[in-house]
Amino acid sequence: MSHSPLLRVELLNTGSELLLGQVLNTHLQFLADALWPLGLGISRQTTVPDGPVIREALLESFARADIVFVTGGLGPTTDDLTRDIVAELLGLNMQEDPAIAAVIRERLEKRGIRITDRIFRQAQRPEQAKVLSNRFGTAPGLYFPPMRLAGRGEALSPHLFLLPGPPRELKPMVETEVLPRLRALLPPAPNRRMRLWRVVGVPESHVEEAVGEALLALGIEPGYCARPGEVDVRVIGTPEQIEAAGKLLQTALGFAILPEEMRSLEHFLVAELAGRKLRLATVESCTGGALANRVTNVPGSSAVFGYGYVTYANEAKQELGVPPTLLEQHGAVSSQVAESLALNAQRRSQADYALATTGIAGPSGGSQEKPTGTVYIALAEPGGTVQIEHHVLQTDRLSFKNLVTQAALNMLRRALEKAPASAS
Repeated sequence: MSHSPLLRVELLNTGSELLLGQVLNTHLQFLADALWPLGLGISRQTTVPDGPVIREALLESFARADIVFVTGGLGPTTDDLTRDIVAELLGLNMQEDPAIAAVIRERLEKRGIRITDRIFRQAQRPEQAKVLSNRFGTAPGLYFPPMRLAGRGEALSPHLFLLPGPPRELKPMVETEVLPRLRALLPPAPNRRMRLWRVVGVPESHVEEAVGEALLALGIEPGYCARPGEVDVRVIGTPEQIEAAGKLLQTALGFAILPEEMRSLEHFLVAELAGRKLRLATVESCTGGALANRVTNVPGSSAVFGYGYVTYANEAKQELGVPPTLLEQHGAVSSQVAESLALNAQRRSQADYALATTGIAGPSGGSQEKPTGTVYIALAEPGGTVQIEHHVLQTDRLSFKNLVTQAALNMLRRALEKAPASAS
């Protein structure tokens, strides 16, 4: 649902490279975030290849939308057709803008790039279009106010913004050229806010079951976004509704909600360990270092993390101190080996906590007793106690590793919540 019930906003991304999978399309995320404070939400995104199909997509959007953003197709090559198609639809004549041409020439001369005639296609614009300057490229953006469509009677075009495709050009243009223009066009944004709560270790269906109906009863717009081992709960409403939603969520799911300022579970854990002056070690078999990678992705993690062991082979487990008899009697994927790994890593590193993972990522290697996806996670705590979790996570290898690391970190989070804040 659009943030503004009065204005419909659409985004048209052009470029065959987007549909061929050669380039990741990040425009929607950036534009949606930039437009939100103005009271605007994007109601539809369309992606089309280069070529005449752009014309069809524009006509479809023109029939529905009040504001349309188009990205791509403003360059100098033969497949850059956006300017020409828009001029045709609006019945406008193209002409070279001397000021744009001068900027292009100066930019290329400074960089020592040979100037060709074709490069000045980017200086073509209809007289009625307003130029949106491009500080990081040669193709300017263009803004068209509503005007009659050629050959379509009284039908009007929406407010139309043509923007370059490369994000390094598009983003500054939106911030310096587009947003100020929109602020001048729009009434003040409604008093609505958006807030997100990150819930860890609870399945999406359980989260929705716990709070879904109650959130709807508040008259707000809830949304859910699930990732391995966590769910984002998004709420849109007035400040009063947001406050009521927060109380509701804390009552129902407070045990699993990260603090608002924390971007991820690992950010929370590094901050929590640092605040308590505690240290963590990891020892990994099936996750192959992914757990240590997540921890060390957090700035400042060196204050809490000193040792990460990868013991993929049985020989490596024995070198860390796992008795050969445990491996022979119970197998590498067992609660006994997981416990031994965690305790030995804790002892060797002198860490307060040590997390160990051992499992079968698949797709082969499973058995009836221990199917593919079996994993044991052990957490050695201060004082020598060990917690162990057993999961069967039947998925692809990468998702398996993501789920295991999430479960391990969440295991540590729960332990820290139960431990005295002064533990050391």
